[in-house]
Amino acid sequence: MSEHFFATAPRGLEALLSAELGALGAKGATAVPGGVAFKGDWAVCYAANLWSRLASRVLWRVAEFGYAGEDDLYEAARQVDWMRHFGVERSLRVNVSATRSPLKSLEFATLRVKDAVCDRFRDAAGSRPSVDRANPDVRVHAYLEAARGALYLDTSGEPLFKRGWRAGSAEAPLRENLAAGLVLLSGWKFDEPLLDPMCGGGTILVEAAAMARGRAPGARRGFGFEKLRVFDSNLWNRIKNERSEARSSASLRIFGSDSDPRALGDARRNIAAAGVDRWVKLEQADVLERPAPAPGGVMIANPPYGERIGSKEELAEFYPKLGSALKKNYAGWRCHFFTADLRMPKLMRLLPSRRVPLFNGALECRLYEFGIVAGSNRR
Repeated sequence: MSEHFFATAPRGLEALLSAELGALGAKGATAVPGGVAFKGDWAVCYAANLWSRLASRVLWRVAEFGYAGEDDLYEAARQVDWMRHFGVERSLRVNVSATRSPLKSLEFATLRVKDAVCDRFRDAAGSRPSVDRANPDVRVHAYLEAARGALYLDTSGEPLFKRGWRAGSAEAPLRENLAAGLVLLSGWKFDEPLLDPMCGGGTILVEAAAMARGRAPGARRGFGFEKLRVFDSNLWNRIKNERSEARSSASLRIFGSDSDPRALGDARRNIAAAGVDRWVKLEQADVLERPAPAPGGVMIANPPYGERIGSKEELAEFYPKLGSALKKNYAGWRCHFFTADLRMPKLMRLLPSRRVPLFNGALECRLYEFGIVAGSNRR
């Protein structure tokens, strides 16, 4: 039986996600800002959660409705037979997001949806699920437009960029699904050398190695669908076992470096925790000084910018030096830089061959590509 789903993703990756979901069996995949709507059976949903490198969540649509105010929202949520979907013993969290909604307060809208779900349980079972905002068993999402809304159950649970390998608890500046998107957008082929010369905690390196090895991004974690009544454990076990894509690593050459020894220590721990340390070579080096590890290849980096490190003045001094270092050391390389500092190409005195608009959370960014040829590319 075909169900309706919506996979959220970092803005800018929707077209890539649509193609990825189509390859996993999704039907009618339609990209919209912030994600992809698609149809499929539960095998497709399980596969999307297990294998999508780009999605943040996979949401299952359980209701659509028209509304004008909070009371309409409450009634729409109360009409859903929630006990059919999960038990009263499950803890609950409700999230509401909106585009052009007439409602004045999303906090109040969230409260009304939560009340409707709990009231439906109380009427049917005499008790209600507990609310747990930090680590709920079940997440209900409401999405509101100007006059229409939809209710979803989250089949992912924790966001899908939480792969289960990160060694530390600190929030990384680059989430795993966005890092995977950068690798895919770069056009890197697995037999090409790949370098991140400002690797920080190693997120880009881990995602590239896991992609090249055919590792399922979700292989080390649990999912929200396992807490729903519709969960089919036999189907889930079959999905987990039938999609092994281990590839040869004979030609895999992945390199990373950073000038900060603490960042390099984080990268070593993360790469080891992800089980890809045998395919990634790390060293401490300054990007302005390190030589290229091969005559040609792909560089992908998320350099420091104002939101992360350094003042605008410091970056204005750094970027021309970076441009010079690329021309000196990386002729024959395709170099990609992901940044929120839109001054970067001009200050590097290099002309990008491509600019891809992306968002890191709410922060507007660009992925700039530079094809480095010795002595060329100056404006």
